[in-house]
Amino acid sequence: MLEKRELYIGDLPAEDGTLPDTYSAEDKYKMWMRHRYNSCAACILDLLQHSSFSNQELALCTLMKFIQLEGKFPLENSEWKDSYRFPRELLKFVIDNLLQEEADCTLLITRFQEYLEYDDVRYYTMTVTNDCVSRVQQKNKLVLPPVFQTNVFCLLSSINIPVEESALGNFLVTKNVNNEDWKPSKLKDHKRVFERVWMIFLKHQLSVSLYKKVLLILHESILPHMSKPTLMIDFLTAAYDVGGAISLLALNGLFILIHQHNLEYPDFYKKLYSLLEPSVFHVKYRARFFHLANMFLSSTHLPVYLVAAFAKRLARLSLTAPPQVLLMIIPFICNLIRRHPACRVLIHRPSAGDLATDPYIMEEQDPAKSQALESSLWELEVLQQHYHGDVVRAANVISRPLSAQESDISGLLEISSCELYDKEMKKKFKSVPLEYEPVRGLLGLKSDITAQHFTF
Repeated sequence: MLEKRELYIGDLPAEDGTLPDTYSAEDKYKMWMRHRYNSCAACILDLLQHSSFSNQELALCTLMKFIQLEGKFPLENSEWKDSYRFPRELLKFVIDNLLQEEADCTLLITRFQEYLEYDDVRYYTMTVTNDCVSRVQQKNKLVLPPVFQTNVFCLLSSINIPVEESALGNFLVTKNVNNEDWKPSKLKDHKRVFERVWMIFLKHQLSVSLYKKVLLILHESILPHMSKPTLMIDFLTAAYDVGGAISLLALNGLFILIHQHNLEYPDFYKKLYSLLEPSVFHVKYRARFFHLANMFLSSTHLPVYLVAAFAKRLARLSLTAPPQVLLMIIPFICNLIRRHPACRVLIHRPSAGDLATDPYIMEEQDPAKSQALESSLWELEVLQQHYHGDVVRAANVISRPLSAQESDISGLLEISSCELYDKEMKKKFKSVPLEYEPVRGLLGLKSDITAQHFTF
C-alpha cells in the first residue's frame, strides 16, 4: 500500500476528530488506512519486548523494512528542495524500544548493528539516541539507570564512522535526487553528531565495569572519529586520577592527546610512577600498561633522576614478581639504562647494598625525592640466584657490559606462566643426576656394585 500510494500523505488528522466536508471519500479512506498502518507499527514495536528473541528479531527487521519503504515513498510532503524526508519518527520509536531503562536489550542491539552500516541509519540513530539520553536524564533527575547505560553503550560502541567522506554512499533509503547538502552524506556532520552523543553520555557517572569498557575502546573507536578530540581531556584526566585499573586504561587516550594534540598534563610522570605497584603485574591490562610506559619513557630528554626512579622502583618490585613478569621487567630496566647512560651508575656502584642500607625510599610518591640515583640496582644481582633458569640468564646481563642495541620486549609483554611451564615440559634431558656425589662402592672399588646407596 505504501508503494501504491494508498495511504494518506501529509499531516494526519486525529482519528477521533471530525473531518470537514472538504475531504473526499477517498481521502477519508486513505486516512483510515494510514491510522491502521500506524496501529500496525505500534503493535510490532510492542513485539520488540517479546519474551522470544526470534519474535523480537523478526519485529525489528519488519520495522526496518517499513523505514526503508517510508523513505522511498514518504508519507509527508517534502519541504526541502532537492532532498527527501527520512522516516526519523519511526526510527525514534525503534531506538526508544532498544534503549530500555529496565530490560537488557544488548542482544537485540547486536542484531541492529547490521543496519548501522547504512550511513543514513547511522546518522539518524545517533541523533535520536542523543534525544533519548537527554529525555531519560530529565526523567531520572540527571541519573541514568545502570541497565539503560549498558544499552546505550552497546549501541554507541557498535557505531563505526568511515575514515574518508568518499566511503559515504551506502544508504538504506533510495534517493533519486541531489543530496549534496544532506547531512548524512557529510563526514563532518557524522563526526559532529558522533562527538555530541558520546560527550552527553560520558558526562554521567558510570559504573566501574562500564568505565573500563569505555576506556578500552576510547583510543581506537572514539577519539579518531571526533571533530575535537581535546574535548575528552577532562574525562581522561579524571579517569587517570582514579587510580588502579582505571588509570592504566586511561593511558591509551592520554597518549594520543599528548602526542597528537599537545596536551599538557602536570605531574603526568609522577602519576605514572605511582601506578607502579605489585598489583600491576597481575592485572589483565599489564601488557598494555608496560607497552605505553615504554613509549612514555622512550624520550632521551627525560631527567636522569626520573628514569633512575622508574628503573629502581621496577627493580625493587621485581623481588616479589612472578618469573613470567621478570623476563619482561629485566630487559625493560636495561633498556632504560641504555637510553640514559647517566643511569649506568646504578649498576656500576661498588657497594651494591641491601634493603637495610639502601638509601632509596620506596614509599615516596615523588620520583624526585626517592633518592634513586644514590642507590644501585642490587635487586638484579639478587635475581641472579633466582630458581628459574631463564630469569638467571636475563639478570646476568648486568654482569657484562651492556650493548648499545636495545632489547625487543614486544614479544615478552604477554608471556604467561602457562607458556613458561609448557616450555619447560618440552625440554629434553639426556641424563638427570640423582645423587650429589657419584657412588664409588662400599670399599671404594668400582666393581663393588652391591653396596651402592641412593640419595634422593
